[in-house]
Amino acid sequence: MTRHGSVWTTLYEAWATEETSGLATVVRTSGSAPRPVGSAMVLTPRGRVVGSVSGGCVEGDVLERARAAILNGIPQEASYGISDDDAFAVGLTCGGTLDVFVEPVDLDTYPELAKVMDSLRAGSPVAVATVLAHPRAEAVGAHMVLDAEESSGRLLPQDTPAGLLERARSLLRNGESTLLSYDTEGVRVFVHSLTPPPRMLLFGAGEFAAALASIGRTMDYRITVCDARPVFTTADRFPDAHQVVVARPAEYLSQEAADGRVDERTVIVSFSHDPKVDIPLLETALGLDVAYVGALGSRRTHQRRAAALLDAGVSTPAMARLASPVGLDLGGRSAAETAVSIAAEIIATRHGGHGARLSDREGPVHVMATVG
Repeated sequence: MTRHGSVWTTLYEAWATEETSGLATVVRTSGSAPRPVGSAMVLTPRGRVVGSVSGGCVEGDVLERARAAILNGIPQEASYGISDDDAFAVGLTCGGTLDVFVEPVDLDTYPELAKVMDSLRAGSPVAVATVLAHPRAEAVGAHMVLDAEESSGRLLPQDTPAGLLERARSLLRNGESTLLSYDTEGVRVFVHSLTPPPRMLLFGAGEFAAALASIGRTMDYRITVCDARPVFTTADRFPDAHQVVVARPAEYLSQEAADGRVDERTVIVSFSHDPKVDIPLLETALGLDVAYVGALGSRRTHQRRAAALLDAGVSTPAMARLASPVGLDLGGRSAAETAVSIAAEIIATRHGGHGARLSDREGPVHVMATVG
């Protein structure tokens, strides 16, 4: 099951019993919005709430809209901005804006939900295109579910804007969700990409790997710990890992890449202090198109490591991708503190951050990504 699992599983369980739930999804943000596009919250017919759209500041109002959608079966869109001086006003104190689409979900309104769940359970990427606005009122709330090859749903061909399928598949390939507007046709469609979580591959079965596995899991990575030493590489020593593998690290990574289980979102960290393990592993890792490659060690260890990798034929541009010594300079020393510094560097690399204190700089807290 993917990181989206709890919301969609809860939604599906009510759907399968032919009951109606209310689904709220963040479809657009600007400024310092508390939750990203695609964040979702479900209200079941029995009053259970799962997920979040704002971290709390507007969710009371969203829940009322979800209750209304359950009762009247009508989808609606709501916008929330900066709250005013009235302490009871509904708004965002963070200074951003948030658009939320609230819809009733049952067998009639969302017959495609079974296909969505099949894909999520299989760990296969899937996108849901939902009509938010349309000149033909009955098209609002219609869904189209698509993967790399097929599509299905209630969205009729005459209601489908030109190029929507191609655009949605492009977003799915990149794991992006966004609101598409077709002004000349008065149509707006939200494309929600639901992709398997990225992998975090940790090599070296020690306390540093255990600490990073714990943090990485909360970051929605799928964690694998790999080491060739069976006495150390056991599931009970790494309770937060999804997978614990006894294998030679370089051979395991090569096979995973050959089998298509390593992609541009994958994070690789080596905690090995043995050059016989470390060098072939990093040589393999730096030859792959992955998000991050890091290696634990001192400055002296890094110098020896860099020289050995260059001697092994690793190019200078490839070497520039290696985070070694791994992590941001946070001043910590323990395994847990080191894991935090590594996680911080992974986040900064992923989102283009600089690791500076927010209180020491000006401008928005969150840098808004643009979708071309």
